[in-house]
Amino acid sequence: MGKSLSFDIAAILILTLLLISCIMRKLTSGTPNKLFLLFIFMTWLATGFDIWAVYLDNANSTNLPALLAAHSGYLLIHNFTVPVYVLFVISLTDTWHKIRKSLWIQVVLWAPVLIVMAALLINPFARTMFLVERGYQRGPWFFLIYVGVLIYLIFVIGYMIYYRDLVERSKAIAVMSYIPIGVTALLIQLVSPSTLVEMFSSAISLLLMSIGVQRPEEIMDSDTQFMKYSAYATDMARNYRSEKHVNVVMLNLGNFSSINAMMGYDFAMVVLNEVVARIRKINRAVDSKGDVYYLDRGRFRMVFAEYDRERAVKAADMLVKSLMEKADYNNLDVTLNPFVILARCPEEIPDFKTLMTFGMDFHEKTRFEGRVMKVSDAVREDIFEIQNNIDSIIENALNFKRFQVYYQPIYSTGKGRFVSAEALLRLFDPNYGFISPELLVTAAEKSGAIHRIGDYVLEEVCQFIASEEFKSLGLEYIEVNLSVTQCMRGNLAEDVLAIMEKYHVSSEKINLEITETAASHAQEVMSENLRKLTQAGVSFSLDDYGTGYSNIKRVIQLPLKIIKLDKTFVDEQDNPKMLVVLKNTVAMLKDMNMEIVVEGIETQEMLDFFTELRCDFIQGYFFSKPIPKPEFVHFIRSWS
Repeated sequence: MGKSLSFDIAAILILTLLLISCIMRKLTSGTPNKLFLLFIFMTWLATGFDIWAVYLDNANSTNLPALLAAHSGYLLIHNFTVPVYVLFVISLTDTWHKIRKSLWIQVVLWAPVLIVMAALLINPFARTMFLVERGYQRGPWFFLIYVGVLIYLIFVIGYMIYYRDLVERSKAIAVMSYIPIGVTALLIQLVSPSTLVEMFSSAISLLLMSIGVQRPEEIMDSDTQFMKYSAYATDMARNYRSEKHVNVVMLNLGNFSSINAMMGYDFAMVVLNEVVARIRKINRAVDSKGDVYYLDRGRFRMVFAEYDRERAVKAADMLVKSLMEKADYNNLDVTLNPFVILARCPEEIPDFKTLMTFGMDFHEKTRFEGRVMKVSDAVREDIFEIQNNIDSIIENALNFKRFQVYYQPIYSTGKGRFVSAEALLRLFDPNYGFISPELLVTAAEKSGAIHRIGDYVLEEVCQFIASEEFKSLGLEYIEVNLSVTQCMRGNLAEDVLAIMEKYHVSSEKINLEITETAASHAQEVMSENLRKLTQAGVSFSLDDYGTGYSNIKRVIQLPLKIIKLDKTFVDEQDNPKMLVVLKNTVAMLKDMNMEIVVEGIETQEMLDFFTELRCDFIQGYFFSKPIPKPEFVHFIRSWS
């Protein structure tokens, strides 16, 4: 009875469909995808040779060259499929840099396949692997194939266990299914030699891998066909865990959000598609060595291997030059602001968390200069160390009372004197010096420490207001800032009133300041907090009016007493159009019985201008920067 070809035919059909599927799903770029395609193709080719060999055996063919070619072809190609499987596993962990540095791993990878290949190549003369003269028979060296396979399977199991943190569990299970399925098929063929299920089992394993591992919808951005944010995060986190050194070209289009806001989604997509086309062209110019990602909102990343530094430098330079060229988008000339930073990781950006945080908004913290920037151009030297330790810095500051409250005086144009001040948080850490308030508040909001910090600031202010020292200054009230997170706290009103009552501070002595951003998040909890505090006599001011979130409806609905004009109005007062906006804004707010504070005043000319415009209060460096309480007290007294 001859051997059945049913399972081999089913296998070749499955493998053909898998090849077509991978090509149609565009799973053809990137090392893992290329190795997976090679894995499928070699299994498909081995199955084809197996069908040819079995057909000749079943027909009792005496064509020795054909028999030798069919069986040799099957064993040679099948001998290579397992090493390709091993390489595919390595590519999923992205630990090639580890392989290159380990001679013994390279020996394990290549010695078995080369030994078996050599034995198969000399078999026509030595006849030690198999014979075909009186039907197919295994030779005395055939066991080398099983030894080689066993070495590879042990290697894969050990490798996946050692690097288990670098591959998602579901993907690891899908990839490792190849081993038990293959072993089961081998046992079946040992028991029933006429049942050829080995290639069918390989096809089933590849199908499971395709379903469990090769899922483009998880990693590909539908708009750009680049890998998306989640893929970038996964790959970079794995790089840091495996100590892989890479060069990252970070591209943030500084004005993409503005283009989207002003011109609409459809036009923004036209611009985005043109940018994508240029990036593809640039990547081709550097031999497609960069892995390209699109994060969102005009932010792209190209990641190059450590040894491809020159290509990374070239790509970064080409990005700046190409994207700065004025282009015609739907008959409109648009000039982009490509902020590009070339970073060595982990040398210049030491950990994954810092990389992701830094990449979000580095373009907002630097001036556009039309050149490739270094990481050091966008941050102070020790910023990454501060970011990594910020939670412990805040906790220590709370425990050891390192926070300080500074005060910036506010001048009344109508009364001709200082009537209030804004309380501002400052932190001087013994190891890092002054910590940026922006960094401090952002981290505190994420960790939840902002509530304890907010209570500390209010207590300090209330203690000051309750003192005889404050009463002698003739100030009417102190402004205290509330962050977005504080506004959302359910018991905010109760806590604020409890602290005021503790120090016997009357409600008119406190003005709570909320930002435009906080106001834009207005919802039930925040509205209820504002209602309770307003009923208790606490007044509110709106900070940063005119930063881009401004909404007249919110100004009308919120219980506001004071509006603080953003520094943008001051910086652009010489702009005729801004002057029109400014005059009408002030007139509108005055008609609504709002009091107006102008921030950022630095010269006598500015002071005179906004005084003539009938703004009520002036705040800025012209009078004083924020200063510690003792200096503030001395300053106010010196003006009395």
